Amino acid sequence: MDETNSGYSKHVGGLKGKKIDDSTYEYQTTVKDMHLNTAGMAHGGFLTFIADTGMGNAAHRVADGKQCVTISLEMKFISAGKPGDNLIAKVKVQKKTRTLVFLTCEIINSQGVVAVTSGVWKILKP
Repeated sequence: MDETNSGYSKHVGGLKGKKIDDSTYEYQTTVKDMHLNTAGMAHGGFLTFIADTGMGNAAHRVADGKQCVTISLEMKFISAGKPGDNLIAKVKVQKKTRTLVFLTCEIINSQGVVAVTSGVWKILKP
């Protein structure tokens, strides 16, 4: 199941994802008009969706397919995503314990870093 293109994700265009190695994943999408705020830049909520979805999907994968939920998420917005930008979320699993997954994410476009994120996911019991 590709969780990056179902439910809420489907309404905002989803993400294309790939595994780089056991602790690194990449997710990408393109900024469309529906993702813009009134200043004509990618809405912070859209950037947060990218980070939360990418990191949550990576947590699910390293937790052997168990469901995971976001406990905390910290976003730092560095620069603007513009219409037509290809955004790449570089997700890194920093540590996995029996019950938690710690991750970071860097969202980039062709000009550089757009946002950086860190978060913690709870691995749910089956």
